[in-house]
Amino acid sequence: MRISHIAIWADNLDLLCSFYAKYFGMICGDTYVNPKKNFTSRILSFDTGETCLEMMHMPGLKSPVSRGNLKGLAHFSISVGSGEAVDSLTERLRKDGYVVLSEPRMTGDGFYESAIADPEGNYVEITV
Repeated sequence: MRISHIAIWADNLDLLCSFYAKYFGMICGDTYVNPKKNFTSRILSFDTGETCLEMMHMPGLKSPVSRGNLKGLAHFSISVGSGEAVDSLTERLRKDGYVVLSEPRMTGDGFYESAIADPEGNYVEITV
């Protein structure tokens, strides 16, 4: 068994698709449109075809007051392969104006990671 995909409600599918393609090498699928529900989505995948992200949009959805303190999905993690890659990508994102939520560090549970906010404020861990 494995996780197939994680779905995220988004205000701007193209903005998030561009972000994950640029910084994490994800491949953005075509836009799916369901006009009856006024729903659009895009699937983002890695070249391995394993776990994907589904970015979904429906006009009128309200954003939570705080993403970090609500029950439900708190974050997701993308493995970049090495501690050097964690450091490098974190610094690149910082220089490009993204918010670094947690500096690169070894966590108490044994992960080397940092965390950033994507363009819509989703908490993304960057791990080895």
